[in-house]
Amino acid sequence: MSVVLTEPSAGPPVTPEQARLAPKVLLHDHLDGGLRPQTIVELAAEIGHELPETDAEALGAWFARMADSGSLVSYLETFDHTVAVMQTGPALTRIARECVEDLAADGVVYAEVRYAPEQHVENGLTLDEVVAAVQEGFEQGMEASRSDGGPGIVLRQLLTAMRHQARSREIAELSVAWRDRGVAGFDIAGAEAGYPPTRHLDAFEYLQRENSHFTIHAGEAFGLPSIWEAIQWCGADRLGHGVRIIDDITVADDGSVELGRLAAYVRDNRIPLEMCPASNVQTGAATSIAEHPIGLLTRLRFRVTVNTDNRLMSSTSMTSEFTHLAEAFGYGLRDLEWFTVNAMKSAFLPFDERLAIIADVIKPRYAALAGSDEA
Repeated sequence: MSVVLTEPSAGPPVTPEQARLAPKVLLHDHLDGGLRPQTIVELAAEIGHELPETDAEALGAWFARMADSGSLVSYLETFDHTVAVMQTGPALTRIARECVEDLAADGVVYAEVRYAPEQHVENGLTLDEVVAAVQEGFEQGMEASRSDGGPGIVLRQLLTAMRHQARSREIAELSVAWRDRGVAGFDIAGAEAGYPPTRHLDAFEYLQRENSHFTIHAGEAFGLPSIWEAIQWCGADRLGHGVRIIDDITVADDGSVELGRLAAYVRDNRIPLEMCPASNVQTGAATSIAEHPIGLLTRLRFRVTVNTDNRLMSSTSMTSEFTHLAEAFGYGLRDLEWFTVNAMKSAFLPFDERLAIIADVIKPRYAALAGSDEA
């Protein structure tokens, strides 16, 4: 299937200041990958957990250095320290509240933040208690963000099951039990190779029967078969990363582009891609931001969204992601608005609520930014 490429919007590339002020929507962010280094230091001291660095600044640099390995497996090993300090209700509530504060400060207006409840029960918490503690922190953060009378930030939980474990059905049931109390949906995560999403069909079929939403990490460290299974066997609403869909796209010497059957299906059915450029470069899924498939996929008008994945490990933010993309591809404000509306359209939120955030928050703030740029 031959397709037509689009070009970035007219006008100058976005500046870092514009990227900071732009409203943002975040669909792929891990709670245990976004802790403040100072918080890790303090919580580790309380429980006697040994860290590689006890100075917050040095610890933050250590996380970034260790995650910058080119290997997803090595990248995931850094989570041993963050998960270790997330084993009590008060710690989870604090970390969740700080997550909201940090995202709000970054200009995020809506976010779905994911984590695996099963990883936070080592000290005796039940799965319900884990979810309740995180929700309490989210509620505190959202309430504080509305203190000036504005709409504030909206956060929802995504409950993740680890693909190498056998608790996916249990976590899926937990997500349904909490879906009217702050949980937006379900996810599976962890190393892809050797753990295909079809191992968890029981969970996905249950969620479909319950009319519930789910996303699947697929096409990050493993290729097209992972994406195909996530969509055609499991019925994923969105693809976590999905970067390897590029393997089903051919660019000829004359610049013409051909889509394979799977890529065409993903594009035609507007299946959202939760793309995380900085993280993908760290794990080796892309060689650089400038060579990241997001550039071509955006020009082909896939349902591309921009995300942070793990803000601590990648030393990133939504402002940073937008800034680096603008530098690499020449994106202007209209391009950032397109990414943001894509994400809001793809959120696991009721239709009317999605439309309200687009119409009342995102579009007016981008219009104001564009107006101030023209003034």
